[in-house]
Amino acid sequence: MHILDFIKDILVTSINILNGSSGWLFISFIIAGLLHNILTPERLQKSLGNKKISSIFKSTVSGMLLPICSCGVIPIGISMYYSGVYLGPVLAFMTSAPVINPIAIVLSLGLLGPQITFIYVLSGFIVPMIVGVIGNIFGKDEVSISIENDDDVAIELEEEKRSFIQSVIDGLKWSFDELAPTISKYVVIGILVAGFITTVFPSSIIQKYLGDPGVLSLGSIAILSCIMYVCAVGHIPFIAALVASGASPGAAITFLIAGAATNLPELISIFNVIGKRTVIIYSVTLTTCSLVIGYITNKLLIGNYTNLSYESRQTSIAVANKIMFNIPDSMKYICSLLIFILFIKAILPKVRKVMIHE
Repeated sequence: MHILDFIKDILVTSINILNGSSGWLFISFIIAGLLHNILTPERLQKSLGNKKISSIFKSTVSGMLLPICSCGVIPIGISMYYSGVYLGPVLAFMTSAPVINPIAIVLSLGLLGPQITFIYVLSGFIVPMIVGVIGNIFGKDEVSISIENDDDVAIELEEEKRSFIQSVIDGLKWSFDELAPTISKYVVIGILVAGFITTVFPSSIIQKYLGDPGVLSLGSIAILSCIMYVCAVGHIPFIAALVASGASPGAAITFLIAGAATNLPELISIFNVIGKRTVIIYSVTLTTCSLVIGYITNKLLIGNYTNLSYESRQTSIAVANKIMFNIPDSMKYICSLLIFILFIKAILPKVRKVMIHE
């Protein structure tokens, strides 16, 4: 019975994680479909198909303006990569989008104060830039995918003749026929593993580590955050409550950067679709950067940090709620069901093969 309760807890936690990300995943599938045909590979290659710092800068800033979680950013990032965007800009975008956005900044300013928010915003820009540069330097074969067309003229003529509506339809068809089942397969597997880890390491354990300003604690938080599912916007109130009860500000920053930027579903997707070298570059760079920034934050703010008043916290939450786009619970459940259906669609051919061989 004890084991059954444990399995039940894992499934409930996994479903809650899926419900939190499924709506954003579907929005991302739509955006990825539009990018695939409207922003053609040729256009993306001209702008982001290189190793220039300016390309990484553009991806970082565009990601900072998009309020989306680390699961939701997967389809967009992978669609960019397979449209000819270099690895550096792709990783910069996949880092900046979930870490920081206008809503997260408003909440952080009101709940964590200007000192932590300044470090948070600065980190949200610098860390993606570092990840992008390192991705381009060490990516090797994964830095880019060469897109070769035998008849460029014919393709250009076809693009001219194709209507805007048809381009949208074709892009969405590609996204939901090819991209969505592949991503859903890895996301569901990753969410189940994340549900297991979250059940084994509940928030009480995280709170214990967050209260210790030492490097070992920061390292533990950085590694744990990389495999957990953390939403930057949703977890800022949680972090604020911990800081108010005595947790170190450096641990809060480490948790926000490493946790929001990546998680197991994302790492598994990148590993299978782009490659293991990219996963190593992405996770190691993020973990190291979040650890260093957390350590510097503790050095700067421990003894100099003051908690905000209750009134300022309530004002910040009210402002964030006004500008935040909330997906209705009913839509979350529908999207979660559809993600699971796409997962079944992706694994069904392999299941059939196994059954035929047996």
